[in-house]
Amino acid sequence: MSEINQVMQDTMAKIKEMVDVNTIVGDPIVTPDGVTLIPVSRVSFGFASGGADGKGKEGSQPSVRFGAGSGAGVSISPVAFIILSGGNARILYVDPPANSAVDRIIDLAPQLMDKFKEIKDGRE
Repeated sequence: MSEINQVMQDTMAKIKEMVDVNTIVGDPIVTPDGVTLIPVSRVSFGFASGGADGKGKEGSQPSVRFGAGSGAGVSISPVAFIILSGGNARILYVDPPANSAVDRIIDLAPQLMDKFKEIKDGRE
């Protein structure tokens, strides 16, 4: 295997160590009152790798020259929390993505349904 391939494989192995499913959907956090919070993040990454492999000038001693390099970047941004409480699940965005009133209503629909259920259960 050439040295360049080895550099690329090493870079990808290090990125794989940094970014796994637990980075995107975090470990659940249980509060004292029984509410479970699950953090959700957006992860993006990129990498570049390259190199050159060649022989030196012909002379008394042939030489092989090799040079390679790689670099990577990872960005992790919190997006939301999944909230599990009393058999219900809802999403709480860190920065609400609603672009219009309709988007916001759709985002709030699960919470409205929970409120209607509470009112109905209270009357019975």
